[in-house]
Amino acid sequence: MIEIKNITKVYKLGSVDFKSLNNLSIKINTGEFLSIMGPSGSGKSTLLYIIGLLDKPDSGLYLLQGKSINNLNDKQLAFLRNKIFGFIFQQFHLLPGLSIFENVELPLIYSNEKIKNNSKIVYEKLELVGLANKSHHKPTELSGGEQQRVAIARALINDPLIILADEPTGNLDTKNKNEIMKILKNLNKMGKTIIIVTHENEIANETERIIFIRDGRIVDEKNKVPSKKEKIILNNEKKIEKQTKLLYLADYLIQSFKAILSHKLRSILSVLGILIGVASVIAMLALGEGAKESIYKQFSSLGVNLLTIRPGRFQRQGLALDPSSLIKFNLNDVSEIEKLPEVKMVCPSVLGKATVIYGNKNWNTRLEGVGVNYEKMRNATPIAGRFFTEYEVKRRAKVCLVGYTIVKFLFNNSNPVGEILKINKINFKVIGVLPIKGTTGWQDQDDRVVIPYTTAMFRVLGQDYLNFIDVSVKSEDLIEISQKKIKELILKLRKIKNDVGQELFEIRNLAEIQEAMSQTIKTVTTLLGIIASISLIVGGIGIMNIMLVSVTERTKEIGIRKAIGASNKDIMIQFLIESIILTLSGGILGITTGGIIVYAFSNLANWNVKISFFSILISTIFSFLVGLSFGLYPAYKASKLNPVEALRYE
Repeated sequence: MIEIKNITKVYKLGSVDFKSLNNLSIKINTGEFLSIMGPSGSGKSTLLYIIGLLDKPDSGLYLLQGKSINNLNDKQLAFLRNKIFGFIFQQFHLLPGLSIFENVELPLIYSNEKIKNNSKIVYEKLELVGLANKSHHKPTELSGGEQQRVAIARALINDPLIILADEPTGNLDTKNKNEIMKILKNLNKMGKTIIIVTHENEIANETERIIFIRDGRIVDEKNKVPSKKEKIILNNEKKIEKQTKLLYLADYLIQSFKAILSHKLRSILSVLGILIGVASVIAMLALGEGAKESIYKQFSSLGVNLLTIRPGRFQRQGLALDPSSLIKFNLNDVSEIEKLPEVKMVCPSVLGKATVIYGNKNWNTRLEGVGVNYEKMRNATPIAGRFFTEYEVKRRAKVCLVGYTIVKFLFNNSNPVGEILKINKINFKVIGVLPIKGTTGWQDQDDRVVIPYTTAMFRVLGQDYLNFIDVSVKSEDLIEISQKKIKELILKLRKIKNDVGQELFEIRNLAEIQEAMSQTIKTVTTLLGIIASISLIVGGIGIMNIMLVSVTERTKEIGIRKAIGASNKDIMIQFLIESIILTLSGGILGITTGGIIVYAFSNLANWNVKISFFSILISTIFSFLVGLSFGLYPAYKASKLNPVEALRYE
């Protein structure tokens, strides 16, 4: 069944080469009950590990059922360890985070077939070793003898052809030794090939053949009973021909979740860094989106395709002059601008301060005198009452509309329509309440009174000029040409040269201002997002550090998994999935935490915030990529661990 010819194995101990096996040859027949004996350092365990494909010889030939395994790849070797060999170790090597049932089931996870009756098979093996009633216990809750019996059940789960036992009774008392040997003898009678490494003569004497090793060579051999079980084992040779398939994703996930939950504190610390990073990104982007939405709403309330003509800034000999002393807009300007084909409507405006009185309450506010087009151009349709008419403008009617702030402080939130309000000691009838606009910068858009511009000019403020003119253009495409024509028209009406008149007035395009402010907010939001993303990267580095520590802490576990059939690819994928699960968990919790922070900003600080689907999507994708990127090296390192060195790691 097994034939080893002239194998040599050399280990490096610092700068010294230690030859553990020296040109050793051995043949093992199917169904044998064989023991290997020798002093410490003789090479007996090394031979067992090479037979079990946990290690490779530096030279020589290894034939398994007549076929060389020297050139098999990791995937093929893992398959053979899973299907052909069952390992029993002196230290039991059970995973403490798993139950007895899960430890025994573990080799099935790395099998190439999805077996429907996993539970039934596991209980059968536990029944065989007398531990079916303790299947849900943890290894630490069992005695040494019971743990070794669990290890035997695990070794038998895939019905292997060969059982390899490395000092299986070394840590047991006499009673448990006898029980373990009884189990191994029964297995041999069932046709299993049993190979034991031991230093105890009484254990070796119970086997059919004893091999003595010293200094890496076989120095003696005793045969008690010849093997007669060749025919039974040969029926199972087809197992060697099977190839390993990709583990089911569900199995990977289950194993990863179990590993994560078995180290709760470490997992929580790993998740925390990602959580903070994602929450920061969500909160920063929500603030930015909220700011952009606020700007859009505020500018929308001012109107669309709107141009505002106002006096500019003028300096002479280093002194800033009042532009109204040099240029004043008048009603003739309004009439001429209305004649331009690109213009939809025009609204003259005058501004001033006013003291308003109602009953025994007074309030200082902003006074605006406007035309009837103001309602449409500035989205100022009253929420109560009506707007004034063209007739009321012509007759300089003493009617007004008030903002919500005035309604709140002077009228105690009651409907003011029909009430008499004194504006600079002149009685005005309230005919409407303006729509709520909110605050723009430091200015409360709801703290104002609107009256006809004629009334403002000739009854209240006593001025014969306009402070600015609003112009609504027919379409967005005509804004630029409209600006040019209006500028030329105003200069022409005043017979002012182009180069001089440039500084006397300005035409503001609200769309350009909105775009500039939105771009500024976008830039600031991007910078805040980048800063927040740095914490995600820091969290990723934390994940990598903790995963590297995890690889070191779980070195023996990796060795156990490889011994029962896990390939390098299996180990790598499992560690990668663990990393991704941690970062995605941190991402989901971060999104939730970010949502709570945004809610707090919105309700406690009264900030306008908005969580976008894009920010959630980008945070989730980024979390996945962080887990994949920073988990790759630890996963690769784990997959490349030598199983023998991993099993010996303390």
